[in-house]
Amino acid sequence: MQIGAYSFGDTPLNPDGSFRNTAEGIRTLFDAIVLADRVGLDYFGIGEHHTVSMPASSPGALIAAAAAATDRIILGSAASIISTDDPVRVFQQLATADAVSGGGRVEITAGRGSSVETFPLFGHDLADYDRLYAEKLDLLMTINNSPTETVSWSGSVRPAIDALAVVPRPVNGRLPIWLATGGNAASSARAGRLGLPVSYGIIGGEPHRFAPLTELYRRSAAQAGHHTENVKVSVATFGLVAPSKAEALERFYPGWHTLNVEMGRLRGWGAPDRRQFDAQVATPGAYYVGDPDDVAERIVHLHGYLGHMRHFLQGDFGGLPPEHLHESLTLLATEVKPRVARLLAAK
Repeated sequence: MQIGAYSFGDTPLNPDGSFRNTAEGIRTLFDAIVLADRVGLDYFGIGEHHTVSMPASSPGALIAAAAAATDRIILGSAASIISTDDPVRVFQQLATADAVSGGGRVEITAGRGSSVETFPLFGHDLADYDRLYAEKLDLLMTINNSPTETVSWSGSVRPAIDALAVVPRPVNGRLPIWLATGGNAASSARAGRLGLPVSYGIIGGEPHRFAPLTELYRRSAAQAGHHTENVKVSVATFGLVAPSKAEALERFYPGWHTLNVEMGRLRGWGAPDRRQFDAQVATPGAYYVGDPDDVAERIVHLHGYLGHMRHFLQGDFGGLPPEHLHESLTLLATEVKPRVARLLAAK
């Protein structure tokens, strides 16, 4: 089981609650990735977001910078919103980062975008949501699967490519491409049919209820004739680790509340409810917030339902102090990861 973290960036707050410079959020994220590599985490994902509170708008740039400053950790987009981006550029940016890393440490996770800010930002129509994703995913896979730099492709969402070079190629020929979904059955089946590993973003409810989706995914992959070594499941959840569960809850709640107030303003959600928070941080809720024993036991419990090979947490939102993020990353690597390994070995 790989253990990791992910982030959309977290712009720090002034004492009055106003935002500081978004550039500080990017620098804090970069420092966290370097620390995660040093303490021994397996994976760090950078998710594309375009808000003042979450400013990681260019995963490729951050991954390339982190690739030059790290040695072992796997780096990935989590996710790249390919519906509103150009898959050629996404591939080129991540292949460049792969070259910087020395090869084999960079992945692409292709998402449609549960947040729709990118559609007006880049001039796309939400009515084309499904068509944009289907065609651009096909283009991304066509580029990745090409045996040479020369690529040809045609579709309806962008101009055709007629035997043009897409460079650089990844060091090992291809990049791992994951399909991101928040729990859509059609997306699970699509990932299986295409033979792509699937990454589930679980931000609420009871995570074990995703078991039928993982079964659908694996069944679809088998029916399409894909090899089992390419059929993988990863899980992204909210979470924060501290020396005690009480400390973890105390550190995590303010950012969660701030985030939900902002999302309520942007999307018309109701006011955040402490009872909802308390339900999600308790088993079997979706927030992995606690001490190392608690978080490790809950990851292994979920593994019994989903059989996932990677679990990664996001805890830096709403202005989480960097020292709390750093301690969480360190505990994930040095305490949670070995506990998960021991618990799985004993099953």
